[in-house]
Amino acid sequence: MRERIGLPENTHIGGVHLQIRDLGRSLAFYRDLLGFREVGREGTTVLLSAPGSRSPLLALTERRDARPKPPRTTGLYHVAIRVPTRRDLARTFRRLIEAEWPFHGFADHGVSEALYLPDPDGNGLEIYRDRPRAQWPWREGRLAMVTRPLDVEGLLQEGTSEPWSGLPPETDIGHVHLHVADLDEAEAFYSGILGLAVTQRDFPGARFFAAGGYHHHVGTNTWAGRGAPPPPPDAVGLRAFSLVVPDEEAWQGIRERARRAGRLVLEGSLAFFLRDPSGNGVWVSRGDGFEGEPPE
Repeated sequence: MRERIGLPENTHIGGVHLQIRDLGRSLAFYRDLLGFREVGREGTTVLLSAPGSRSPLLALTERRDARPKPPRTTGLYHVAIRVPTRRDLARTFRRLIEAEWPFHGFADHGVSEALYLPDPDGNGLEIYRDRPRAQWPWREGRLAMVTRPLDVEGLLQEGTSEPWSGLPPETDIGHVHLHVADLDEAEAFYSGILGLAVTQRDFPGARFFAAGGYHHHVGTNTWAGRGAPPPPPDAVGLRAFSLVVPDEEAWQGIRERARRAGRLVLEGSLAFFLRDPSGNGVWVSRGDGFEGEPPE
């Protein structure tokens, strides 16, 4: 009997674990400026969630001797924080402008509207909102994401009279985007082992993967160079992210494929840990939560 690889529609990104240099500086940004809520501390790690939720979306681990991520290495391109509405995006945008926070850029991707910016350590962030799926662009039967200029002025006119009150409770991590060394190797891992469908091949040097018809839960690119090495352990950046697969049969299927491929690093009763071919760490979990320190 042919193995079923497809993932359930409620598969999603659970949380992202970042290594940062100064916890106070990072909390001033993520908690005090963006509006995440602290929900736990474990040693030098702080857990942050959206207001009104106990499920951590971000884990920040302080390493005082951390150095910047070297250029032309694999690892994090950006963490994508998704807010539920255009008005929520506008309020966050205005909040960052008033704080004079720098931006990397802005884009309308057809499926979404996005702001791009660095965190205090230079980790890439995207803050975005999805358009309703009925409005997503398609071409020849395939989802057709685009990159157009964002209507910045129109966005800023949304909800101009509403005071800042923090992130909405529905905020989550919509996707992660990674630098990888090779796109075919990335596809063999994220599609062949994890079971995510390939949703986009049209961007030069990039490939996107998702479950449940979403535009992408994981983005990969070789923009740091084909064959790029992983960053050193003492660099700021991604420690791991979690893919939540609530269906036990699908979760067990990933574990068996990972075991056969020699990608299984650590096993637990509710989560297991893998590294993709470029060294990026992935927890595959049955539910939302902080899985702990990834193994070296």
